Amino acid sequence: MSMNVETGLPYMLSVEDARARILNMFEVLETERKPILDALGQTLAEDVSSTLDIPPLTNSAMDGYAVHHEAVAGASEANPIELRVVGHLAAGELPGQSVEGANAIRIMTGAPIPLGADTVVPFEETDEFERKSRGLSPSEITEIRVMKEAAVGANLRPAGQDVRKGQMVLERGTLLRPSEIGVLASLGRDTVEVVRRPVVAVIATGDELIEPGDPAEAGKIYNSNSYGVAAEVLRYGGIPKLLGIARDNLESMNAKLDEGLTADVLLTSAGVSRGDYDIVKDVLASRGQIDFWSVRMRPAKPLAFGVFTGQGGRLVPHVGLPGNPVSALVAFEELVRPALLKMQGRTDLEKAMIRAVLEDDIVNSDERRVYARAVITRRNGRYYARLTGDQGSGVLTSMALANGLAICPEDVPVMRAGQEVDVQMLDWPVDAGQA
Repeated sequence: MSMNVETGLPYMLSVEDARARILNMFEVLETERKPILDALGQTLAEDVSSTLDIPPLTNSAMDGYAVHHEAVAGASEANPIELRVVGHLAAGELPGQSVEGANAIRIMTGAPIPLGADTVVPFEETDEFERKSRGLSPSEITEIRVMKEAAVGANLRPAGQDVRKGQMVLERGTLLRPSEIGVLASLGRDTVEVVRRPVVAVIATGDELIEPGDPAEAGKIYNSNSYGVAAEVLRYGGIPKLLGIARDNLESMNAKLDEGLTADVLLTSAGVSRGDYDIVKDVLASRGQIDFWSVRMRPAKPLAFGVFTGQGGRLVPHVGLPGNPVSALVAFEELVRPALLKMQGRTDLEKAMIRAVLEDDIVNSDERRVYARAVITRRNGRYYARLTGDQGSGVLTSMALANGLAICPEDVPVMRAGQEVDVQMLDWPVDAGQA
């Protein structure tokens, strides 16, 4: 493989080499304590053990009658057993009396089981509904007929069934989803220690750019890259800091870089390919330790990567994304997204991969790994991949239509319709076309 004499790197890095070099520069961020709801989507930075049993007391899993199982042995619709109702117990109340002999206590779901009871008979297995139909209110029901035999422990939730006191419930490194937030609340926790979210500065470069909302001008294009990339940052847990457009002059570029170096990561778009203005490269290279790479992938071949020195000598990693909008998004998915997740303490850095049947040809004309935008559907138990049309790196709608990237390897000149292909899912699971 030919080498770049100036950098000592191959002229064209593999995707794996580029990703490894980038990941090596990133570390897990420090932790912060947050209210549990605000910590949704962050990584747990502490082991969480329980200080109590959950549930704390054996309680009813049904609305019904708390009884001793022997009192209803042999009960059936043909041979109902009548019990005396001696009390009522709602959720949140503690039992004030016990169950003895042929007695029962009317009990609601979640209420603690009274002493002497070992089962709950649901309302529908008694004649309560018939008694109500005669105009009796629950408080006026003093006897109840049981129409079905109940086993010991039926419809009970034992104390500690979910969690035992002292048990490790959530381990450090767990991603906090809604279910984990609920678990923390069930333990009585209102705050939690998590890895903080990275702040990511996003800068677009180019004299040709204008911002969305500005009047359209001849020869100008709207700055889509900043918003697409910032949305990617949000999607994968970061906090985007949109810094606008750096113009192709030293003053503008330096001013935007000064703003960006207050963040944890700096992302720029455009100005990193051979045909771009030298001023962008010159400013990046003069102010930081930046290498300009070619990566063996299509789209997203040109890339810059390195570090700047921020406030207090803090190192700020920089990734220079390509200027074409599809290239910027694909480069983010393959090279920036894993680093962003690593900063948050995540270890699950890979996207879901499936095998799908191609419905269109993929042509690989220059021995780069092709990431073809595709719509993945599932039919008759198999996945199918249909390309989204024109695969040009400036056709941003091709990315908007896609839910996966069909991958043609570097050494395969063409993949034909009907072949199976590896697909990296952008969205998972596949929602459309299920059969």
